[in-house]
Amino acid sequence: MSQEEGIINQGPEDRKAMMDAQDAEIREKLKGFKNKYLVMSGKGGVGKSTIAAYLAVGLAKRGHHVGLMDVDLHGPSIPRLLGLKGNIVSTLASRKGIPLSFLPNMQVMSIESLLADKDTATIWRGPLKIGVIKQFISDIDWHNADYLIIDCPPGTGDEPLTVAQVIPDTKAIIVTTPQEISLADVRKSIDFCHQVNMEILGLIENMSGLRCPHCEETIDLFKTDGGAVTAKRADLKLLGSLPVEPEIVLEGDNGSIAWMDREDLTYTRSFTKIVDEVASLAKK
Repeated sequence: MSQEEGIINQGPEDRKAMMDAQDAEIREKLKGFKNKYLVMSGKGGVGKSTIAAYLAVGLAKRGHHVGLMDVDLHGPSIPRLLGLKGNIVSTLASRKGIPLSFLPNMQVMSIESLLADKDTATIWRGPLKIGVIKQFISDIDWHNADYLIIDCPPGTGDEPLTVAQVIPDTKAIIVTTPQEISLADVRKSIDFCHQVNMEILGLIENMSGLRCPHCEETIDLFKTDGGAVTAKRADLKLLGSLPVEPEIVLEGDNGSIAWMDREDLTYTRSFTKIVDEVASLAKK
């Protein structure tokens, strides 16, 4: 029986005591993370999970200890982006789940790593999702880390709201593409952060242009500078812009991060600057 099921099956007083104990354990666990960043977007398909995964890897490759938590419970993609296999197991001593290790100093937790069949749909309502996110913190053996990167599903629903309430000092990194239909949803994400008192670290504009492989001219597939304009209007920092890079798509499908060592790629150089910017804004 999971802790959440145990809470549900108890009487009112016992249930409250168990929930209070879980909340206390969550607060204690969160003290181990110096910087907590929620990577979110107003709409799907803007590359949010890709940026969350690679941001975590980029920080870990700089020697920081990083936890990557995938709370996109209906469409988890972090393990596949990183080529992670296997399932979460628990220790006999503490009965806590052991996150998957991507690098010696990087732990990864995703609902996909709890499922026997990776293609199983998770059909859950709000209360169950809230409980699972809490358990991702309280029931997992996280090591103390410099960063906790949280990948959230698009929109402003249960998952980002739960993170805002359970991890109150989280800062948001909002991902967008340059076209207006994406920027309109980003403005809703910005308003969400204001309403729940979540500080916004900055915006990242993805898919900002495609370099022609023949003439090397930049083709603005989805307009240009939309993220920069939105950031300026909202008085927010633009953490950086990333071009469309077909090679990154192929490597993501193959679970490879070899592109991070390719200085000849514009994407690599641009992403390196974003990681540097995020690291410069962090608590030391």
